[in-house]
Amino acid sequence: MLASLALAAVAALAPGLQGRVVENTLASSAGPISYDVYLPPGYDTSTVRYPVIYYLHGLPASASSFRSFGFVPAALERKGLPAIVVAPQGATATNTDPEYLDLGTGQQWDTALAVELPRAVDAAYRTIADRTGRAIVGVSAGGYGAMMLGLHHLALFSAIESWSGYFQPTDPDGLRTISDRPWWTAQSFVPSLRRALAVHPTFFGFYVGTTDSRFRAGNVGLARALSRARVPFTFRIYPGGHTQALWSAQAPDWLALALGQLHPAG
Repeated sequence: MLASLALAAVAALAPGLQGRVVENTLASSAGPISYDVYLPPGYDTSTVRYPVIYYLHGLPASASSFRSFGFVPAALERKGLPAIVVAPQGATATNTDPEYLDLGTGQQWDTALAVELPRAVDAAYRTIADRTGRAIVGVSAGGYGAMMLGLHHLALFSAIESWSGYFQPTDPDGLRTISDRPWWTAQSFVPSLRRALAVHPTFFGFYVGTTDSRFRAGNVGLARALSRARVPFTFRIYPGGHTQALWSAQAPDWLALALGQLHPAG
């Protein structure tokens, strides 16, 4: 019965996937959260350990929006890249836009997703269970989450990617900054980042669409700040807007970039 449910979940994610998806729950510092784990073709018939990509969805969102991650494993299979994908819940019915931050008791999303979730995944699946086997990526608000969780936990991730993201917490419309608290703003890490990367070498990548009127300026601004600080990074501007079409088109190449920084499956 469980196997048939997993196969049904795969079909719902993206028709034609060869891997399978397992649904999980975690008692975390953000409360009970659900997360899906995509296991690549061959996982069940081998003893191979795999790198893991943690994927964060956009916000505001429902409590089930994490299940929209099917384009990520589809891109991996199209490229022939064996990896596990973990897609966690990033919102609840009563808090649709927590911005992936530690907001107080029972709402510690940063701690839950960057610390507790990898610990649970490493215990349950054949992962490369250290930073050399972990990347964190996200789209839109998930891109902000990936950047902040990665910066907060450089000892846990070797690759960080923001796809059409932003770099300081915003309101649900993405138009107004809701806090300039340094710990919540990527720019505040830039002056010390070069020294931090000498200890924990990390790939930083981010991109945005040419017509993304909300977030293009912030992406360009971060790229300029990193350049001035002589911090290595990869940044691209692509034709397109703030759309799933852009993320799906670029996913194969950007996932390959992230996995290129990690230990390969083996």
